[in-house]
Amino acid sequence: MRSPRLPRPRSLAGQLFAMQAVLVAVLVAGYALFTYVGDTSQAEEAAGRQAVGVARSVADAPSVREAIRTAEPTKTLQPYATDVLRHTDVDFVTIMNPEGIRWTHPNKDLIGKRFLGHRDRALLGETFTETYTGTLGASVRAVTPIYDNGNIVGLVSAGIRVEAISKRVRGEVTALFGVAAGALALGAVGTYVINARLRRSTHGMNAAELSRMHDYHEAALHAVREGLLMLDGQFRVALINDGGRELLGVTGDVVGRSVADLGLPTLLTGTLLSGEPRVDEVHLTDSRVLVVNTSPVSGGERRGTVVTLRDVTELQSLMGELDSERGFTTALRSQAHEAANRLHTVVSLIELDRAEEAVDFATAELELAQALTDQVVAAVSEPVLAALLLGKTAQANERGVELVVSEDSSIDDGLLPESLPSRDLVTVLGNLIDNAVDAAQGSVGARVTVTAIADSTDSADSADSADSGELVLRVSDTGAGVDPAHTEAVFQRGWSTKPSGPGGRGLGLALVRQAVARHNGTLTVTEAAGGGASFEVRLPLPHAGPALEPGLERTPGRERTKVHAGPEPEFAPEPRFAPEPESEPTPHGGTV
Repeated sequence: MRSPRLPRPRSLAGQLFAMQAVLVAVLVAGYALFTYVGDTSQAEEAAGRQAVGVARSVADAPSVREAIRTAEPTKTLQPYATDVLRHTDVDFVTIMNPEGIRWTHPNKDLIGKRFLGHRDRALLGETFTETYTGTLGASVRAVTPIYDNGNIVGLVSAGIRVEAISKRVRGEVTALFGVAAGALALGAVGTYVINARLRRSTHGMNAAELSRMHDYHEAALHAVREGLLMLDGQFRVALINDGGRELLGVTGDVVGRSVADLGLPTLLTGTLLSGEPRVDEVHLTDSRVLVVNTSPVSGGERRGTVVTLRDVTELQSLMGELDSERGFTTALRSQAHEAANRLHTVVSLIELDRAEEAVDFATAELELAQALTDQVVAAVSEPVLAALLLGKTAQANERGVELVVSEDSSIDDGLLPESLPSRDLVTVLGNLIDNAVDAAQGSVGARVTVTAIADSTDSADSADSADSGELVLRVSDTGAGVDPAHTEAVFQRGWSTKPSGPGGRGLGLALVRQAVARHNGTLTVTEAAGGGASFEVRLPLPHAGPALEPGLERTPGRERTKVHAGPEPEFAPEPRFAPEPESEPTPHGGTV
């Protein structure tokens, strides 16, 4: 059996409309009641003053005093009283002797009868008013004495019936209630219009639903790890959650401040100030890589912008490592392809009964392949950097660029501290090599020279020093170089001399700069010795490398190591990586 469905509570706008309608009705009804009571009291007072005026006028009339002196006052006074009634708004005028015997009355049958009402105060010379029920019903009456030569010779009573007074007030109140009804209708229409707009603003939700939505809103803001930023129509911060504060690096109360005053990078600020929607734009701050999405909020007019921020710093670093692994895989694939060609050559020599030449060729190829790895590892024994260099060598070879590791490169395994993760080194050196290969490709004698030096101080004084050495990474190319006017802009996101691809360009050097700044290093670009550009990174090493075993010494320098990534001859009578005479390094890390 289905349970009965409870009625949905009225919306907030409906509740406010009902409350305002009741309030207006109560106010109008209260005012009308107050006015009715006040008008009744005022009407009675006005009737009393009017009765006093008529009574005194009759008492002061000379013809009345002359009629009283006659033997039959009624014959003269009754027509006079009737004439006064016609010209005034009173209901009766009664003239009587001091004993209260009537000389006049609207009802002639009551002439000569005793007046019903109080006379004592009038006989004492006082004019007074009272509400009394007489022969004509309840009335507001005034009683005043008639003087003749200083003596009271009679009394005059003039009055207005209460029924007439009430009828007059009812007419006024009816008009008042008409005005009140109009005011109530006007108030109801105004209230309906206001609440209809409120209903649209609250989407017809009642107070409980609004309260529940606010609770959900607050919980969601603190639970979402991604950054959420809401801007008003003037691009001021209307709302920002904890994730947004952390990702943008802002502190304090920023609500109400303009985006332009938050100290964000120029490109990111321009995106936030743009009225156009942005989808998955990559932006760099001082320490993070952010993916930014913006969506304008509009409802007939521009109301603001909703901005979401995602931190992809770790993802970008992992992508750099993945690129390094892909490069290494490419190198293995290239070597496998070359090994297959050489294997076919060996087989062909054996089939031609030239076994001795086949053995010499195979031995030379084995020595060459091993020498390639040994010489790179000998110069840079850091395994991650060595793998990166081998992979980049194969990539450069496929693009017709020769990659050379300078003779003064020297990084021992374990020398780099844990505070300098290999992930950042891959980001720095990998992006520098990629940009150098792009620049050198197609140039005459295309070459990229890599220098990697870890200078560690082993003196006793260095134990107390904050920086006990530095890591120098220098990458030079034979490309067109960098215009001196662009030496700063080249590190900004989006700057590139090549056309943008599907994923965009101009991010590599920006990531390099971010990683260098994260480790308090320096990044410079100068002109290389043989033309082209030379990018140099210097990173402080907080701690010296691991201690050597007793009896061992560090090798102060290494022989020149050259990784040849250009076209090779099909046959080589002697190893192509035989030791060469030592030569002096150039100021930019190349060799002469």
